[in-house]
Amino acid sequence: MNKIYRISLTLLTALLASCTGKYLDINTEPYVPQDVNADDYALGAAMNNLASCVVSPDVNTCQFTECLLGGPMAGYFADSNAGWANTISNYNAKDDWTRVFMQTDRIIPVLYSNLAIARQVSEDTGNPVPLAIANIIKVATMHRVTDTYGPIPYSKIGENGALNAPYDSQQEVYNLFFEELDTSIAALMENQNRSLTASADYIYAGDVRKWIRFANSLKLRLAIRIAYADPATAKVMAESAIRNEIGVITTNADNAKWDYFKTSVNPFYTATRYNAIGTHDDGTTCLTGGDTHAAADIICYMNGYNDPRREKFFTRSEWMADDGVTSLGYVGMRHGITIPALKASGHKYSGVNVIQSDPIYWMNAAEVAFLRAEGTAIFAFDMGGTAREFYEQGITLSFEQWGAAGADTYMADDTSKPTTYTDPSGADSYQNTLSDITVKWDEEATAEQKQERIITQKWIANWMLGNEAWADYRRTGYPHLIPASAAGNKSGGVVDSNKGARRMPWPIDEYSNNAENMPAALQALGGTDNMATDVWWAKRN
Repeated sequence: MNKIYRISLTLLTALLASCTGKYLDINTEPYVPQDVNADDYALGAAMNNLASCVVSPDVNTCQFTECLLGGPMAGYFADSNAGWANTISNYNAKDDWTRVFMQTDRIIPVLYSNLAIARQVSEDTGNPVPLAIANIIKVATMHRVTDTYGPIPYSKIGENGALNAPYDSQQEVYNLFFEELDTSIAALMENQNRSLTASADYIYAGDVRKWIRFANSLKLRLAIRIAYADPATAKVMAESAIRNEIGVITTNADNAKWDYFKTSVNPFYTATRYNAIGTHDDGTTCLTGGDTHAAADIICYMNGYNDPRREKFFTRSEWMADDGVTSLGYVGMRHGITIPALKASGHKYSGVNVIQSDPIYWMNAAEVAFLRAEGTAIFAFDMGGTAREFYEQGITLSFEQWGAAGADTYMADDTSKPTTYTDPSGADSYQNTLSDITVKWDEEATAEQKQERIITQKWIANWMLGNEAWADYRRTGYPHLIPASAAGNKSGGVVDSNKGARRMPWPIDEYSNNAENMPAALQALGGTDNMATDVWWAKRN
């Protein structure tokens, strides 16, 4: 910051009081001086607390939102704890699993209390940069919330994050997102020479121009999201993001990632390894994970394409061929099944390859390229190039991001297709063809084939961004995923296994704590408050 700002301990304590006990650990920022009177401490703590709201570093919160919700619904992860009788994958989850994005003691109070600090800093210093960046983070957080439930309280949420407020329709929420992003982009464009102190920003180290690129890229993501529901707004927003002087993310150096885990542990690492068996009977270490394993869906696609990124994404399975010596390589677990016992066979499936110090990605350059490819090929938006150029850029950028070789060979493959799923346990195989789509771009393909090709490669490139991939699946129907098994769909006929869950129910306590606003919320939803009702932007049949 150009001006040094000191905030009183009283104000800091009051604004953070709405956070729960588990979040107090986050509120002690490990990378800035542990002295509340230190220059920029309040802003540093607030901005990093805000960043914690996009994907939470709290292991339990991350497990619910990413490992048990977004990951399985996207075909990335599979639940592997046989003790779970009620799961989102089985479409019979209880409220304490589905409410987390809106739970009043988790994400939203942290977001709004720390947003207030950023606002106060900007007002007191005359520097709009902190508030502009804080509002970009707000949109990055809250679009995941509305994409999970549909209508949500947004425009009238209290400063302390209280949810007992009227609901906005999802279209209204998205319109506000675009307004907030445009306001933030304009403020940052006028203040490109200013910056945040690096200790306040573990995404871009205070680089305002990189924040502008992320905001434009986020705007593009949201524009494509609503392209079937509101094509006119989608076109305006998408094209304005591209035409901005600073533009969108085009290189991996500008990827939006929270590189926070130097002295703490990436929550995906811990959550996927909960209850792991530790060692085999012969004393060797089991490295495949515990509560969460890699899903059969993405491994079937990547095995079929002989994708070099597999070793970056997954651990090798412990399933062996009939000779008892040769490994079967990468083998995913089917989600939406009767979960096998981890000790007996569940541990044998491929795990999620994440290390303790890995950053958490919010958005990558490959996704932006695929957004531009889809905008060009499917919606005829002016994205500044051809669909083929952006499609191939997306693949190249993803290979570069993950340190994988062979992108050119991969992109030239016009014969390989996803494999069917053979479960080595013999219990949950799925022998239907998942897709006939190949990797190589085909300019003569139909629009439908082009969209499937783009979304399939975007899905692979967005590995571990489960909620984003789930949104794409609901919006487009791609990629084709393995449905829940007959025994695994425990919804009592509510959820169609071939379509999967379309949203999560609102928290039960909303019907008591926010009773006066629920009738209007249901009207805005336009359907029943369950997993089978589509959100507003999922207009494609």
